[in-house]
Amino acid sequence: MKVRKGDTVMVIAGKEKGKTGRVDRVLSPQDRVTIEGVNMVVRHMKPQPGVRQAGRIQKEAPIHISNVMLVCNKCDKTTRATFNVLDDGRKVRVCLRCRETID
Repeated sequence: MKVRKGDTVMVIAGKEKGKTGRVDRVLSPQDRVTIEGVNMVVRHMKPQPGVRQAGRIQKEAPIHISNVMLVCNKCDKTTRATFNVLDDGRKVRVCLRCRETID
């Protein structure tokens, strides 16, 4: 995947379109990501002994990877990322707008 945990992304489709946030979790088998503060849902939780707070809990729900776009940390614009192999053999992500490495 071209999006990793800790990246800043922008939602480009759906009810949360235009919001940005940091990726908390990447669920690669389902091609989904969880973004901090985006796509909040309410879950009703039963009281657990000493573990959780009961009641209505707000938490982030996963969004499909196709509905988010990576934000470059150098040019601060949404971009597609490509992979380049460096001379020492490392594979790094590169911003297609400013040609800077994202990693």
